[in-house]
Amino acid sequence: MKNNLKGWLYLLPAILFLGVFMVYPLIDVFIYSFEEGYNFASQTYFGVGEYNFSYVLHDPYFLQALKNTFILVVITVPLSTGLALLISVGLSSIKKLRELYQTVYFLPYVTNTLAVGLVFMILFKQTPYSDGLANTVLYWFGIAPIDFIGGPYWAKMLVLCIYTIWVVMPFKVLILTSALASVNETYYDAARVDGTSKSRIFRKITLPMISPTLFYLIITGFIGAFKAYSDAVALFGTDLNAAEMNTIVGYIYDMLYGNSGGYPSYASAAAIILFVIVLTITCINLLVSRKNVHY
Repeated sequence: MKNNLKGWLYLLPAILFLGVFMVYPLIDVFIYSFEEGYNFASQTYFGVGEYNFSYVLHDPYFLQALKNTFILVVITVPLSTGLALLISVGLSSIKKLRELYQTVYFLPYVTNTLAVGLVFMILFKQTPYSDGLANTVLYWFGIAPIDFIGGPYWAKMLVLCIYTIWVVMPFKVLILTSALASVNETYYDAARVDGTSKSRIFRKITLPMISPTLFYLIITGFIGAFKAYSDAVALFGTDLNAAEMNTIVGYIYDMLYGNSGGYPSYASAAAIILFVIVLTITCINLLVSRKNVHY
């Protein structure tokens, strides 16, 4: 009994922290989402119901943000994870300079997001003096200049996807390189003695052994992509609705503090919708992982 009490005392600071900063806000947002016409200044509302959810789900700005977010998730999570795996496998074969290359690949992750966005604007944005480095490369192949920042929707989404992959991939490279280094060399030695090909070793030994790490990166990748906002701001400015490049988190922020702000009920409803989407995808990934992840 005394040991149990001591254990709960050790856990008490963490429980209080989670309760105050995670559980209570989630409950508060859930309540706000059903309060119709909530006024933050007077703390009053005129009804309780599902109108906030209906408004949000029929709002063209939210539907555009939902579309952008899903495109970003579907494209960036698989590509960033796959590229990180390829780079990590390559780094694992370079014993002497592996730490140096790990540091080089990790630099974009610790660089300020807006600073990286400024670099990407220089690469892709057209100005009166230059079409940007990307258009210079396209010109070599006989392709007309494209306004990647203020032009067609597909061009802007392409830049946003490339930028997101660039930002998140260093962390994945570092984690996967560590996972590959932790695989027991005995398995590889036994496979080589049997004359197993490198591709079969990778599929039958390497992937199963690092599958928990891959699963972790995929889960966190989905959650991170659904929370994307600063990436879009870094490239297209704060008026993301005008640029048609807003995300769900950006929509929530706009409803709270943007030009159309002052609607915490709508923002709360959008936040609950985002929570349900992320929770559903996470649960699906957990079900899929039972057959494909080997602990």
